[in-house]
Amino acid sequence: MSTIFILSSYSSHYKITSTPPSHLHLHSPSSPPPHLASLFHFSSLIFISNCMAEYNTDMDKLSYEIFSILENKFLFGYNEEPKHQNKITNKTVKTGKVRILSIDGGGATDGILAGKSLAHLESFLSKKSGNPNARISDYFDVVAGSGAGGILAALLFTRGRDGTPMFTAKQALEFMIENRRNIFRSSSGGILRRCLRSAKAEKLLRKTFGEYTLKDTLKPVLITCYDLATGAPFLFSRADALEVDGYDFKMRDVCLATAANPTVTGAVEMKSVDQRTKIVAVDGGIAMNNPTAAAITHVLNNKLEFPFCNGVEDLVVVSLGNGESDYGVGSKRSLLPSQFVRIAGEGASDMVDQAVSIAFAQSGTSNYVRIQANGIIAKSEQGKLEKAMKTNKKTEILCAVEEMFSKNTYESILFKGKKIVESTNLEKIEAFAGELIKEQERRKTSILPTVVLKHSFPTPRTSSSTTLSTMSSSC
Repeated sequence: MSTIFILSSYSSHYKITSTPPSHLHLHSPSSPPPHLASLFHFSSLIFISNCMAEYNTDMDKLSYEIFSILENKFLFGYNEEPKHQNKITNKTVKTGKVRILSIDGGGATDGILAGKSLAHLESFLSKKSGNPNARISDYFDVVAGSGAGGILAALLFTRGRDGTPMFTAKQALEFMIENRRNIFRSSSGGILRRCLRSAKAEKLLRKTFGEYTLKDTLKPVLITCYDLATGAPFLFSRADALEVDGYDFKMRDVCLATAANPTVTGAVEMKSVDQRTKIVAVDGGIAMNNPTAAAITHVLNNKLEFPFCNGVEDLVVVSLGNGESDYGVGSKRSLLPSQFVRIAGEGASDMVDQAVSIAFAQSGTSNYVRIQANGIIAKSEQGKLEKAMKTNKKTEILCAVEEMFSKNTYESILFKGKKIVESTNLEKIEAFAGELIKEQERRKTSILPTVVLKHSFPTPRTSSSTTLSTMSSSC
Protein backbone atom coordinates (compact mmCIF):
# COMPACT_ATOMS: atom_id res chain seq x y z
CA MET A 1 0.00 0.00 0.00
CA SER A 2 1.41 3.38 -1.00
CA THR A 3 0.88 6.05 1.62
CA ILE A 4 1.65 9.76 1.64
CA PHE A 5 2.04 11.38 5.05
CA ILE A 6 -0.04 14.54 5.43
CA LEU A 7 -0.57 15.06 9.11
CA SER A 8 -2.10 17.47 11.55
CA SER A 9 0.39 18.86 14.04
CA TYR A 10 -2.18 18.80 16.80
CA SER A 11 -0.06 15.91 18.02
CA SER A 12 3.43 16.34 16.67
CA HIS A 13 4.49 12.79 16.07
CA TYR A 14 2.61 10.12 14.11
CA LYS A 15 3.47 6.71 12.78
CA ILE A 16 1.37 4.37 10.66
CA THR A 17 1.38 0.60 11.10
CA SER A 18 1.42 -1.85 8.23
CA THR A 19 -2.18 -2.99 8.63
CA PRO A 20 -4.99 -3.18 6.07
CA PRO A 21 -6.50 0.17 4.97
CA SER A 22 -9.68 -0.46 6.93
CA HIS A 23 -7.69 -0.87 10.14
CA LEU A 24 -5.22 1.99 10.01
CA HIS A 25 -3.76 2.92 13.35
CA LEU A 26 -1.96 6.09 14.40
CA HIS A 27 0.56 6.13 17.21
CA SER A 28 1.08 9.51 18.85
CA PRO A 29 1.87 11.07 22.24
CA SER A 30 -1.79 11.98 22.55
CA SER A 31 -4.91 10.92 20.71
CA PRO A 32 -5.32 12.61 17.32
CA PRO A 33 -8.65 14.00 16.06
CA PRO A 34 -11.14 11.18 15.27
CA HIS A 35 -11.11 11.40 11.51
CA LEU A 36 -7.42 12.24 11.01
CA ALA A 37 -6.55 8.64 10.16
CA SER A 38 -8.67 8.95 7.04
CA LEU A 39 -6.10 11.36 5.58
CA PHE A 40 -3.95 8.34 4.82
CA HIS A 41 -6.38 7.49 2.03
CA PHE A 42 -4.90 10.58 0.34
CA SER A 43 -2.75 8.78 -2.22
CA SER A 44 -5.67 6.55 -3.18
CA LEU A 45 -7.80 9.61 -3.89
CA ILE A 46 -5.10 11.13 -6.06
CA PHE A 47 -4.81 7.85 -7.97
CA ILE A 48 -8.57 7.86 -8.56
CA SER A 49 -8.53 11.44 -9.84
CA ASN A 50 -5.65 10.73 -12.24
CA CYS A 51 -7.40 7.68 -13.67
CA MET A 52 -10.66 9.56 -14.11
CA ALA A 53 -8.98 12.15 -16.29
CA GLU A 54 -8.87 9.58 -19.10
CA TYR A 55 -12.66 9.29 -19.40
CA ASN A 56 -14.99 11.41 -21.49
CA THR A 57 -16.98 14.46 -20.38
CA ASP A 58 -19.99 12.48 -19.17
CA MET A 59 -17.81 10.26 -17.06
CA ASP A 60 -16.04 13.36 -15.67
CA LYS A 61 -19.34 14.65 -14.30
CA LEU A 62 -20.05 11.35 -12.59
CA SER A 63 -16.45 11.16 -11.38
CA TYR A 64 -16.73 14.65 -9.92
CA GLU A 65 -19.75 13.62 -7.85
CA ILE A 66 -18.06 10.43 -6.63
CA PHE A 67 -14.82 12.20 -5.81
CA SER A 68 -16.68 14.95 -3.95
CA ILE A 69 -18.25 12.39 -1.66
CA LEU A 70 -14.92 10.62 -1.08
CA GLU A 71 -13.13 13.88 -0.44
CA ASN A 72 -15.74 15.14 2.00
CA LYS A 73 -15.66 11.83 3.83
CA PHE A 74 -11.97 11.07 3.93
CA LEU A 75 -9.83 14.13 3.15
CA PHE A 76 -11.27 16.79 5.42
CA GLY A 77 -13.76 14.79 7.48
CA TYR A 78 -16.96 16.61 6.58
CA ASN A 79 -20.30 15.21 7.68
CA GLU A 80 -18.76 13.59 10.75
CA GLU A 81 -20.21 15.85 13.41
CA PRO A 82 -20.13 14.64 17.02
CA LYS A 83 -23.55 14.03 18.53
CA HIS A 84 -23.24 16.93 20.96
CA GLN A 85 -21.40 19.35 18.69
CA ASN A 86 -22.17 23.02 19.16
CA LYS A 87 -24.25 24.05 16.17
CA ILE A 88 -22.85 27.59 16.11
CA THR A 89 -20.68 27.98 13.00
CA ASN A 90 -19.33 30.88 11.00
CA LYS A 91 -22.37 30.51 8.75
CA THR A 92 -24.77 31.39 11.56
CA VAL A 93 -22.40 33.82 13.28
CA LYS A 94 -20.37 35.96 10.91
CA THR A 95 -16.65 35.51 11.49
CA GLY A 96 -13.59 35.87 9.31
CA LYS A 97 -11.55 33.31 7.43
CA VAL A 98 -8.37 31.73 8.78
CA ARG A 99 -5.36 32.82 6.72
CA ILE A 100 -2.69 30.19 6.04
CA LEU A 101 0.78 30.72 4.59
CA SER A 102 2.59 27.61 3.34
CA ILE A 103 6.18 27.63 2.05
CA ASP A 104 7.78 24.74 0.15
CA GLY A 105 11.25 23.32 0.57
CA GLY A 106 14.24 24.70 -1.34
CA GLY A 107 13.44 23.55 -4.88
CA ALA A 108 15.60 24.90 -7.68
CA THR A 109 16.16 28.25 -5.97
CA ASP A 110 17.11 27.30 -2.38
CA GLY A 111 14.14 29.25 -1.05
CA ILE A 112 14.88 32.44 -2.98
CA LEU A 113 11.76 32.28 -5.18
CA ALA A 114 9.52 32.01 -2.10
CA GLY A 115 11.57 34.71 -0.36
CA LYS A 116 11.05 37.07 -3.29
CA SER A 117 7.33 36.21 -3.36
CA LEU A 118 7.10 37.19 0.31
CA ALA A 119 8.99 40.43 -0.33
CA HIS A 120 6.53 41.32 -3.11
CA LEU A 121 3.57 40.36 -0.92
CA GLU A 122 4.75 42.45 2.03
CA SER A 123 5.36 45.41 -0.29
CA PHE A 124 1.82 45.15 -1.72
CA LEU A 125 0.36 44.84 1.78
CA SER A 126 2.19 47.97 2.87
CA LYS A 127 1.02 49.97 -0.15
CA LYS A 128 -2.59 48.80 -0.13
CA SER A 129 -3.04 49.20 3.63
CA GLY A 130 -1.20 52.50 3.84
CA ASN A 131 0.89 51.08 6.67
CA PRO A 132 4.66 51.29 6.01
CA ASN A 133 5.28 48.91 8.92
CA ALA A 134 3.00 46.13 7.64
CA ARG A 135 4.54 42.71 8.13
CA ILE A 136 3.73 39.25 6.77
CA SER A 137 2.91 37.96 10.26
CA ASP A 138 0.24 40.67 10.67
CA TYR A 139 -1.84 39.20 7.85
CA PHE A 140 -1.55 35.45 8.47
CA ASP A 141 -2.86 33.28 11.29
CA VAL A 142 -0.77 30.17 10.58
CA VAL A 143 2.52 29.55 8.81
CA ALA A 144 3.88 26.19 7.68
CA GLY A 145 7.31 25.64 6.17
CA SER A 146 9.57 22.85 5.03
CA GLY A 147 13.33 23.05 4.44
CA ALA A 148 14.13 26.53 3.17
CA GLY A 149 10.46 27.37 3.72
CA GLY A 150 10.81 26.41 7.37
CA ILE A 151 13.71 28.81 7.80
CA LEU A 152 11.75 31.60 6.13
CA ALA A 153 8.81 30.89 8.45
CA ALA A 154 11.12 31.08 11.47
CA LEU A 155 12.66 34.37 10.33
CA LEU A 156 9.30 36.03 9.69
CA PHE A 157 7.33 34.73 12.68
CA THR A 158 9.81 34.61 15.56
CA ARG A 159 9.24 37.47 17.98
CA GLY A 160 12.10 39.95 18.27
CA ARG A 161 13.10 41.92 21.36
CA ASP A 162 10.70 44.74 20.54
CA GLY A 163 7.75 42.36 20.08
CA THR A 164 7.78 42.62 16.28
CA PRO A 165 9.03 39.96 13.84
CA MET A 166 12.80 39.48 13.83
CA PHE A 167 12.98 39.99 10.05
CA THR A 168 11.00 41.83 7.40
CA ALA A 169 10.35 39.88 4.22
CA LYS A 170 13.06 41.84 2.39
CA GLN A 171 15.57 41.12 5.16
CA ALA A 172 14.64 37.43 5.13
CA LEU A 173 15.23 37.30 1.36
CA GLU A 174 18.66 38.88 1.77
CA PHE A 175 19.45 36.42 4.57
CA MET A 176 18.64 33.46 2.32
CA ILE A 177 20.74 34.78 -0.58
CA GLU A 178 23.77 35.61 1.56
CA ASN A 179 23.76 32.43 3.62
CA ARG A 180 22.28 29.75 1.36
CA ARG A 181 25.65 28.10 0.70
CA ASN A 182 26.29 27.67 4.41
CA ILE A 183 22.80 26.38 5.17
CA PHE A 184 22.11 24.22 2.11
CA ARG A 185 25.38 22.39 1.72
CA SER A 186 26.27 21.08 -1.69
CA SER A 187 27.22 17.44 -2.07
CA SER A 188 30.37 18.57 -3.84
CA GLY A 189 33.64 18.84 -1.96
CA GLY A 190 35.38 16.59 0.53
CA ILE A 191 34.25 15.47 3.96
CA LEU A 192 36.26 18.21 5.69
CA ARG A 193 34.64 20.95 3.60
CA ARG A 194 31.15 19.57 4.31
CA CYS A 195 31.83 19.45 8.07
CA LEU A 196 33.11 23.03 8.02
CA ARG A 197 29.94 24.16 6.20
CA SER A 198 27.80 22.32 8.73
CA ALA A 199 29.60 24.06 11.58
CA LYS A 200 29.12 27.41 9.84
CA ALA A 201 25.39 26.77 9.49
CA GLU A 202 25.06 25.93 13.18
CA LYS A 203 27.03 29.04 14.18
CA LEU A 204 24.97 31.23 11.85
CA LEU A 205 21.60 29.99 13.17
CA ARG A 206 22.80 30.22 16.78
CA LYS A 207 23.76 33.85 16.20
CA THR A 208 20.47 34.58 14.44
CA PHE A 209 18.00 32.95 16.85
CA GLY A 210 19.95 32.78 20.10
CA GLU A 211 17.88 31.05 22.78
CA TYR A 212 14.48 31.63 21.18
CA THR A 213 12.18 28.60 21.14
CA LEU A 214 8.91 27.65 19.45
CA LYS A 215 7.07 29.42 22.28
CA ASP A 216 8.62 32.69 21.13
CA THR A 217 6.79 32.76 17.81
CA LEU A 218 4.07 35.32 17.10
CA LYS A 219 1.52 33.00 15.48
CA PRO A 220 0.98 29.22 15.14
CA VAL A 221 4.05 27.83 13.37
CA LEU A 222 4.46 24.38 11.78
CA ILE A 223 7.90 23.31 10.54
CA THR A 224 8.54 19.84 9.13
CA CYS A 225 11.31 17.28 9.38
CA TYR A 226 11.61 13.49 9.25
CA ASP A 227 12.59 11.62 12.41
CA LEU A 228 14.85 8.65 11.64
CA ALA A 229 14.57 7.40 15.22
CA THR A 230 10.91 6.49 14.76
CA GLY A 231 10.67 6.41 10.97
CA ALA A 232 7.90 9.02 10.92
CA PRO A 233 7.34 12.66 9.94
CA PHE A 234 7.72 15.16 12.78
CA LEU A 235 6.09 18.58 12.94
CA PHE A 236 7.57 21.24 15.15
CA SER A 237 4.47 23.02 16.40
CA ARG A 238 3.95 26.12 18.50
CA ALA A 239 0.61 24.73 19.68
CA ASP A 240 2.25 21.56 20.97
CA ALA A 241 5.13 23.49 22.54
CA LEU A 242 2.65 25.54 24.57
CA GLU A 243 0.82 22.44 25.77
CA VAL A 244 3.75 20.12 26.50
CA ASP A 245 7.27 21.24 27.38
CA GLY A 246 8.61 18.08 25.77
CA TYR A 247 7.71 19.52 22.36
CA ASP A 248 9.36 22.90 22.76
CA PHE A 249 12.57 23.17 20.74
CA LYS A 250 15.05 25.96 20.16
CA MET A 251 14.44 27.72 16.86
CA ARG A 252 18.06 27.30 15.78
CA ASP A 253 17.71 23.51 16.17
CA VAL A 254 14.39 23.52 14.34
CA CYS A 255 15.98 25.29 11.37
CA LEU A 256 18.95 22.90 11.34
CA ALA A 257 16.59 19.93 11.41
CA THR A 258 14.28 21.02 8.61
CA ALA A 259 17.25 21.81 6.32
CA ALA A 260 19.41 18.75 7.10
CA ASN A 261 20.34 17.13 3.79
CA PRO A 262 20.62 13.36 4.40
CA THR A 263 22.79 12.85 1.30
CA VAL A 264 25.41 15.38 2.42
CA THR A 265 25.92 15.84 6.15
CA GLY A 266 23.41 13.30 7.44
CA ALA A 267 20.90 13.67 10.24
CA VAL A 268 20.80 16.16 13.10
CA GLU A 269 20.43 14.78 16.62
CA MET A 270 18.53 17.15 18.87
CA LYS A 271 16.55 17.31 22.10
CA SER A 272 13.67 19.41 23.35
CA VAL A 273 14.33 22.26 25.76
CA ASP A 274 13.52 20.04 28.75
CA GLN A 275 15.73 17.25 27.29
CA ARG A 276 12.84 14.73 27.38
CA THR A 277 12.19 14.40 23.65
CA LYS A 278 14.99 13.30 21.33
CA ILE A 279 14.77 13.10 17.55
CA VAL A 280 17.20 12.31 14.74
CA ALA A 281 16.05 14.72 12.05
CA VAL A 282 16.59 15.05 8.32
CA ASP A 283 15.22 17.43 5.70
CA GLY A 284 11.52 18.20 6.03
CA GLY A 285 11.16 17.96 2.27
CA ILE A 286 11.47 14.18 2.48
CA ALA A 287 8.18 13.91 4.36
CA MET A 288 6.27 17.04 3.37
CA ASN A 289 8.00 19.26 0.85
CA ASN A 290 4.71 21.12 0.43
CA PRO A 291 3.18 21.46 3.93
CA THR A 292 -0.10 23.05 2.78
CA ALA A 293 -2.31 20.05 3.59
CA ALA A 294 -0.61 19.62 6.97
CA ALA A 295 -1.42 23.25 7.79
CA ILE A 296 -5.04 22.86 6.66
CA THR A 297 -5.65 19.74 8.75
CA HIS A 298 -3.98 21.40 11.75
CA VAL A 299 -6.39 24.33 11.53
CA LEU A 300 -9.50 22.19 10.96
CA ASN A 301 -8.69 20.01 13.97
CA ASN A 302 -7.41 22.68 16.35
CA LYS A 303 -10.68 23.99 17.77
CA LEU A 304 -8.97 25.70 20.69
CA GLU A 305 -7.35 28.28 18.42
CA PHE A 306 -9.72 28.12 15.43
CA PRO A 307 -13.17 27.48 16.97
CA PHE A 308 -15.33 28.44 13.98
CA CYS A 309 -13.28 26.92 11.15
CA ASN A 310 -15.16 23.88 9.82
CA GLY A 311 -13.97 23.44 6.24
CA VAL A 312 -11.90 24.86 3.41
CA GLU A 313 -14.62 27.43 2.76
CA ASP A 314 -13.48 29.04 6.02
CA LEU A 315 -9.86 29.34 4.85
CA VAL A 316 -7.69 31.66 2.78
CA VAL A 317 -4.50 29.89 1.68
CA VAL A 318 -1.39 30.94 -0.21
CA SER A 319 1.16 28.26 -1.06
CA LEU A 320 4.62 29.34 -2.21
CA GLY A 321 6.81 27.09 -4.34
CA ASN A 322 10.54 27.44 -4.93
CA GLY A 323 10.81 26.50 -8.59
CA GLU A 324 11.07 23.05 -10.11
CA SER A 325 14.40 21.50 -11.01
CA ASP A 326 15.51 21.00 -14.60
CA TYR A 327 18.01 18.14 -14.73
CA GLY A 328 17.93 17.80 -18.48
CA VAL A 329 15.01 15.63 -19.52
CA GLY A 330 16.13 13.08 -22.07
CA SER A 331 19.80 13.26 -21.16
CA LYS A 332 21.67 10.08 -20.31
CA ARG A 333 23.75 11.52 -17.51
CA SER A 334 23.32 9.99 -14.08
CA LEU A 335 21.65 11.93 -11.32
CA LEU A 336 23.11 12.43 -7.87
CA PRO A 337 21.25 11.06 -4.82
CA SER A 338 20.50 14.62 -3.70
CA GLN A 339 18.86 15.30 -7.09
CA PHE A 340 16.63 12.25 -6.74
CA VAL A 341 15.56 13.49 -3.30
CA ARG A 342 14.72 16.88 -4.77
CA ILE A 343 12.72 15.36 -7.64
CA ALA A 344 10.72 13.22 -5.19
CA GLY A 345 9.98 16.27 -3.07
CA GLU A 346 8.81 18.29 -6.05
CA GLY A 347 6.55 15.46 -7.19
CA ALA A 348 4.96 15.25 -3.74
CA SER A 349 4.47 19.03 -3.77
CA ASP A 350 2.53 18.81 -7.03
CA MET A 351 0.29 16.07 -5.65
CA VAL A 352 -0.54 18.15 -2.59
CA ASP A 353 -1.25 21.17 -4.81
CA GLN A 354 -3.62 19.07 -6.93
CA ALA A 355 -5.46 17.70 -3.90
CA VAL A 356 -5.87 21.08 -2.23
CA SER A 357 -7.04 22.63 -5.51
CA ILE A 358 -9.68 19.92 -5.80
CA ALA A 359 -10.85 20.53 -2.23
CA PHE A 360 -11.29 24.25 -2.81
CA ALA A 361 -12.94 23.74 -6.21
CA GLN A 362 -15.43 21.32 -4.70
CA SER A 363 -16.35 23.81 -1.97
CA GLY A 364 -16.97 26.49 -4.58
CA THR A 365 -14.34 28.90 -3.26
CA SER A 366 -11.34 30.51 -4.93
CA ASN A 367 -9.44 31.26 -1.75
CA TYR A 368 -6.43 29.14 -2.67
CA VAL A 369 -3.43 30.56 -4.53
CA ARG A 370 -0.33 28.67 -5.59
CA ILE A 371 2.80 30.62 -6.60
CA GLN A 372 5.25 28.42 -8.47
CA ALA A 373 7.51 28.39 -11.53
CA ASN A 374 7.56 24.93 -13.05
CA GLY A 375 10.25 23.55 -15.32
CA ILE A 376 8.37 24.34 -18.54
CA ILE A 377 7.58 27.96 -17.69
CA ALA A 378 10.95 28.74 -16.15
CA LYS A 379 13.06 26.82 -18.68
CA SER A 380 14.22 29.95 -20.47
CA GLU A 381 15.35 31.36 -17.12
CA GLN A 382 16.95 28.17 -15.80
CA GLY A 383 20.21 28.83 -17.61
CA LYS A 384 20.48 32.31 -16.15
CA LEU A 385 19.46 31.11 -12.71
CA GLU A 386 21.87 28.17 -12.70
CA LYS A 387 24.73 30.45 -13.70
CA ALA A 388 23.79 33.06 -11.11
CA MET A 389 23.50 30.44 -8.37
CA LYS A 390 26.98 29.12 -9.17
CA THR A 391 28.60 32.55 -9.13
CA ASN A 392 26.47 33.49 -6.09
CA LYS A 393 26.13 37.08 -7.24
CA LYS A 394 23.16 38.67 -5.48
CA THR A 395 22.07 40.99 -8.31
CA GLU A 396 22.19 38.22 -10.92
CA ILE A 397 20.24 35.81 -8.70
CA LEU A 398 17.53 38.38 -8.02
CA CYS A 399 17.32 39.30 -11.70
CA ALA A 400 16.92 35.68 -12.77
CA VAL A 401 14.28 34.99 -10.11
CA GLU A 402 12.41 38.22 -10.86
CA GLU A 403 11.92 37.15 -14.47
CA MET A 404 9.93 34.15 -13.22
CA PHE A 405 7.30 36.55 -11.88
CA SER A 406 6.66 38.05 -15.30
CA LYS A 407 5.75 34.73 -16.94
CA ASN A 408 2.23 33.37 -17.18
CA THR A 409 1.69 30.83 -14.45
CA TYR A 410 -0.42 27.69 -14.14
CA GLU A 411 -3.10 26.30 -11.87
CA SER A 412 -4.36 22.81 -11.13
CA ILE A 413 -7.71 21.99 -12.73
CA LEU A 414 -10.03 19.26 -11.44
CA PHE A 415 -9.23 16.04 -13.38
CA LYS A 416 -7.33 18.06 -16.00
CA GLY A 417 -3.85 18.41 -14.50
CA LYS A 418 -2.13 21.79 -14.92
CA LYS A 419 -3.33 24.57 -17.14
CA ILE A 420 -1.53 27.74 -18.17
CA VAL A 421 -3.48 30.83 -17.10
CA GLU A 422 -3.30 34.43 -18.24
CA SER A 423 -2.20 35.93 -14.93
CA THR A 424 1.42 36.10 -13.87
CA ASN A 425 2.76 35.18 -10.45
CA LEU A 426 3.21 38.86 -9.62
CA GLU A 427 -0.41 39.64 -10.54
CA LYS A 428 -1.63 36.74 -8.40
CA ILE A 429 0.39 38.00 -5.42
CA GLU A 430 -0.98 41.52 -5.80
CA ALA A 431 -4.56 40.27 -6.00
CA PHE A 432 -4.07 38.04 -2.98
CA ALA A 433 -2.67 40.96 -0.98
CA GLY A 434 -5.96 42.75 -1.59
CA GLU A 435 -7.91 39.75 -0.26
CA LEU A 436 -5.77 39.64 2.87
CA ILE A 437 -6.45 43.29 3.58
CA LYS A 438 -10.20 42.79 3.03
CA GLU A 439 -10.13 39.95 5.55
CA GLN A 440 -8.28 42.17 8.02
CA GLU A 441 -10.98 44.82 7.66
CA ARG A 442 -13.82 42.28 8.02
CA ARG A 443 -12.47 41.22 11.40
CA LYS A 444 -12.84 44.72 12.77
CA THR A 445 -16.63 44.38 12.54
CA SER A 446 -16.84 40.73 13.61
CA ILE A 447 -18.52 39.97 16.94
CA LEU A 448 -16.58 36.78 17.60
CA PRO A 449 -12.84 36.23 17.10
CA THR A 450 -11.67 34.20 14.13
CA VAL A 451 -8.54 33.09 15.98
CA VAL A 452 -7.95 32.57 19.71
CA LEU A 453 -4.20 32.35 20.16
CA LYS A 454 -2.62 30.40 23.00
CA HIS A 455 -0.20 32.12 25.35
CA SER A 456 1.90 30.24 27.83
CA PHE A 457 2.24 30.45 31.59
CA PRO A 458 5.77 30.90 32.95
CA THR A 459 5.36 27.53 34.72
CA PRO A 460 5.40 24.12 32.98
CA ARG A 461 2.18 22.91 31.35
CA THR A 462 1.02 19.35 31.02
CA SER A 463 -2.27 19.73 29.18
CA SER A 464 -4.43 22.18 27.30
CA SER A 465 -6.43 22.79 30.47
CA THR A 466 -3.40 24.53 31.96
CA THR A 467 -2.69 26.54 28.84
CA LEU A 468 -3.92 30.09 28.87
CA SER A 469 -6.03 30.89 25.83
CA THR A 470 -6.63 34.55 25.22
CA MET A 471 -7.93 36.48 22.31
CA SER A 472 -5.17 38.05 20.26
CA SER A 473 -5.65 41.76 19.82
CA SER A 474 -4.59 41.36 16.20
CA CYS A 475 -7.32 38.81 15.48
